Amino acid sequence: MEPITLYLTLLLVGFVLIGMEIFIPGGILGIFGSVAWIVAAVIGWRNFSEPWNMVSALGLLLFGIMTLIVWIRYFPKSRIGKSLSLQENQAEYKSPMEEKIEIGTEGEAVSTLRPSGIAVFNGKRIDVMADGEWIEAGQHIQVSSTSGGHVSVVKV
Repeated sequence: MEPITLYLTLLLVGFVLIGMEIFIPGGILGIFGSVAWIVAAVIGWRNFSEPWNMVSALGLLLFGIMTLIVWIRYFPKSRIGKSLSLQENQAEYKSPMEEKIEIGTEGEAVSTLRPSGIAVFNGKRIDVMADGEWIEAGQHIQVSSTSGGHVSVVKV
């Protein structure tokens, strides 16, 4: 393959891989795309004549930096970016409990609590967490504490 063809192919492949990173997140495609651009820069540096090898390398560097700046600054505000990211601050989110569970309420473990699982209190299934040891399914349990939607239980 001719060096210019390889150069242009690597640029195109790098651009496509970095663009695919939008829809298939994880970083792998972006890394491969960046590596393709770096290899294209090396090929351009070795095969282009004197001023053009520097122009190619600097052009790729500036294009990469500009792409990163545009990505960070404008992508989260775009229609696609908004659909892919969380729009609300969830720091103060609390799980709603339909019915308040009092400390000392007794129930039964539906699943084995290792340490979390499902229990039944007053006919309602609730996510609970065992304090200390694992509790087998079918054991009688008692609420030891509640905090912000979290229910801790002990074996009776």
